[in-house]
Amino acid sequence: VQLQASGGGLVQPGGSLRLSCAVSGLPSNQYILAWFRQAPGKEREFVANVFWSGRSPAYAASVKGRFAIFRNNGENTVSVQMNNLKPEDTAVYYCAARYTGVSEYQYWGQGTLVTVSS
Repeated sequence: VQLQASGGGLVQPGGSLRLSCAVSGLPSNQYILAWFRQAPGKEREFVANVFWSGRSPAYAASVKGRFAIFRNNGENTVSVQMNNLKPEDTAVYYCAARYTGVSEYQYWGQGTLVTVSS
């Protein structure tokens, strides 16, 4: 399984950015794809996840209403649309995957840096 994150960059507060995760090698459809982030000096935290089918998105309270996670139709990618970005959203963002029958994320992509600053 390989996960390749992309789309990070510098954006002003209130702006938008879309991150994408290219997924390959999943052995079945019974997987959950997620985004996590790690800000400087802080622990990694959950951002959002969605079933590989695209169903049942879930969000951390800090991003709910501003971020939207979705699987791109016909493509093996999962994206997160981030709107109304705040300086506290600055972090390295990682995509991850786990089988639905386990609790730990088994596969991780490399991070992509999002910086929210004026």
